[in-house]
Amino acid sequence: MMGRSHLIISTGVTLSVMSLMAHEITIPVIAVAALSSLLPDIDEPNSLLVRKAIPDFLLRVLQVALIGAAIYLYFAGIVGSPWNIVLALLVGSVTFLPGRKLRHLVMVLIATAVFAYGGAYDPWNYIVACILVVTSLVPHRGLTHTLYAVAGWSTLLYFASSGIQDGGSLWIAGGMSYALHLLADSLTQRGITPLPPIPFKLRLKLMSTGTKKGGAVENVFILLTLALVVYVFILSP
Repeated sequence: MMGRSHLIISTGVTLSVMSLMAHEITIPVIAVAALSSLLPDIDEPNSLLVRKAIPDFLLRVLQVALIGAAIYLYFAGIVGSPWNIVLALLVGSVTFLPGRKLRHLVMVLIATAVFAYGGAYDPWNYIVACILVVTSLVPHRGLTHTLYAVAGWSTLLYFASSGIQDGGSLWIAGGMSYALHLLADSLTQRGITPLPPIPFKLRLKLMSTGTKKGGAVENVFILLTLALVVYVFILSP
């Protein structure tokens, strides 16, 4: 399912259900629900979440920086010939990696920076850095599309929000929105494997992402979600 569909469906349904359960809908709750609706696709470099967090212009900046680093290594005399040429070619060759690999590289670089300079946020800096490294290595619809990930993300939000005023609902919003993303992906031909290494696949085969039929199915669920939101937040007493 496309990113915009996940964003609308998971966020809309989560906020509606939470409102029906008498949970206060605050800005942090909306933000966590929206983020969690896209978070499972952090393992896909071309997903909506990753493309917004690491836009194309940032990749261009990285490429220019790598070319500059290659030129510096060639002329700086850090190592003698021919190793300066070898180092320059190795660094410069990274510039020609496809966008997917470059985004993975940026994720690893961000993780390294968080490890090195995020000491004030211990232990969350290490947790965030590990998530970035792991998700840059695992295949799409792998670990992030499992019930383990739902439990892990909900647990992280629970402890992270325990000291925040009115933060008790954040883990519910995050966990529910994350789980709805997985449920939506189970409608596709590819489906998900919710409890690896158990080989059971959850797939209802209603649609294929990116096809005309798939777009029609997504639009139906978007309309149903909008109808639910209107009912809960506008029409209900």
